[in-house]
Parts: sequence; structure tokens; C-alpha cells
Amino acid sequence: MRWGILGAAKIARTDVAPAMQLAREAELVALATRDLDRAAPFAQLVPGLRVHDSYEALLADPEIDAIYIPLPNHLHVDWSLRAAQAGKHVLCEKPIALEAAEIDALIAARDTTGKLIAEAFMVAHHPQWARVQTLLAEGAIGPLEHVEGCFTYTNRDLSNIRHKPEMGGGGLRDVGVYPCITTRLATGQEPTGLRAQIRLQNGVDIFARVWAEFPGFTMSFYCGMMQTRRQYMTFHGQDGWLHLTAPFNGPVYGDTVLEWQRDSVTRIERFNAINQYALMIENFARTASSGTPFACPLEVSRGNQAMIDAIFASAEP
Repeated sequence: MRWGILGAAKIARTDVAPAMQLAREAELVALATRDLDRAAPFAQLVPGLRVHDSYEALLADPEIDAIYIPLPNHLHVDWSLRAAQAGKHVLCEKPIALEAAEIDALIAARDTTGKLIAEAFMVAHHPQWARVQTLLAEGAIGPLEHVEGCFTYTNRDLSNIRHKPEMGGGGLRDVGVYPCITTRLATGQEPTGLRAQIRLQNGVDIFARVWAEFPGFTMSFYCGMMQTRRQYMTFHGQDGWLHLTAPFNGPVYGDTVLEWQRDSVTRIERFNAINQYALMIENFARTASSGTPFACPLEVSRGNQAMIDAIFASAEP
């Protein structure tokens, strides 16, 4: 699969472009940016990289099969639609939309064009989460009673797009989506009730606490973007528990360890050698070429955005 990147965002430079180099059956061939200085690191990674000076030129490039979109959040739907209509497969950064209803247009475009459109939830492709799903399904910790998690990091640069409400900024859309998507994928359940407390600054949420009701179990998590960075997820059952030390982007946050206990016996499984971005790129290409099920189709993305929408709607004043 020949890839083009729409924009020179940091995540593209530090994570996704290198993953395209590692992934099997993938080749990064082009980038679109008006700033040649921002293109330089990509050109160093990929000698001979074509750099287009407009997004439209990248979409018109006949030697591109798929487009990766790491643009600011409020541009995701529009450019995903344009890319699919230009005949390209589309992998778009999260959140792929700012409201769940916007994803309906993406689902329609996917089905009409026959091009794969998906949200870049790399965690959906990480084997530690497949392992959690299996352990829960097998009853390794007995009936699940509660899920708890957090995801925080430090971004106090008020000029950053994450601090701009008009661009869809805020911590819930940036990192709060991860406890939501992983809980939903691991359990196969959707929330039936939500309650939240949100702290705003300059029109964006900088800290949030969320309590959720799921069929048979409860969930709570907090997230923020102006705190010391931390992340974890814990699944507590009647007969044991599962704990992930770096559930979303290890090893940046430490060792990627799944620890679980039952009958006073603790087991530890490590996943430090995994590049979840490369796995995502490989799985995306496989689905686009052969139609194999994708781990996070747009229908799952819509459910996740619906959960985020409900969190905002339920927030206490």
C-alpha cells in the first residue's frame, strides 16, 4: 500500500511515518505541507519522498493508494470525505469526528466509494488488548464488576491546538477517548449511564472525571492535559483482577505489562517489543485489500464518539 500523509503533524513525524517504514506491505511515498521546513524530517526518513504544496495535490496523486490524516480535529471529517471521494483509502487520527452524527456521512462514503475509512485507534491492534479481551471472555477473573483508568499528560502551551475550542481541542477528545474505546472493545459492552465533572480553561476541558454504568459492571476514569503524565487501566472481577501499566502508548509511559491475579497467583505478561502503529498500518492494508474485518470499524468509532458526546452532555455545571 502506497501512503501519503496529509499534513506534517508531530504524531505523523514521530510515530506513524516511522511505523510505515516498519510495516510489511507499506510504503510512504508522499507528504502534503506548505512548510518545507516541516517536511525535512520526513524527507530524511524517506529519501525521494514527494512533497506536495497543497492537500488537493496529494489527493490527486495517482501513485497514492491511502491517505493518513493527522490534521487538527475539526478538519477530520471534511478531508476524510474528500480523500475517499478522490479514490483513496483513509486512515484518520482520532477523534475522527467531533460528534457521533458526523460519522454517518463517513460510513455512507465508505459504503458508496468502496474505500476503507477508519479511525487511527492504534490500541485496537495491540496484542495486549486482544489478550485482555480473551481473559475476560474466558472468565479468568470471574464476573467483571468494575473498570478503572486514567490518562494524563502535560501540555501547558496555550497556543497549541489542543487548547483551542474552535479546533476541537480538549483532553477528553485527545486522551479520554482511550479508556472509553479499550473498555468497550475489551468487554463488547456499551454504557447505559454516564456522569462527569469537567474542568474548563479557555473553553476546553483540561481535566475530567467520568463515571459510567455498563451492563453488569461500572467504570470510572479521569483524564487531563495539564497534569504529570500517567496512565493505567484495571479490570476488577469477583475472582481476580487485570492491570495494564501502559495501556495506551507504552513504552513511552513505562513498561508495557499486563499483570493479572486469581486465587492469590499473580501472572505477568510483557509486550515491550510491540509497535502498535505498525500493526495498525498492516491491518489497515490487509482489510483494504482483502476485506478482512478491521479491529475498529467506523461503527465502533461512532459508538465511542457517542460516549464522548454523552460525557459532555452529562457534565455537572
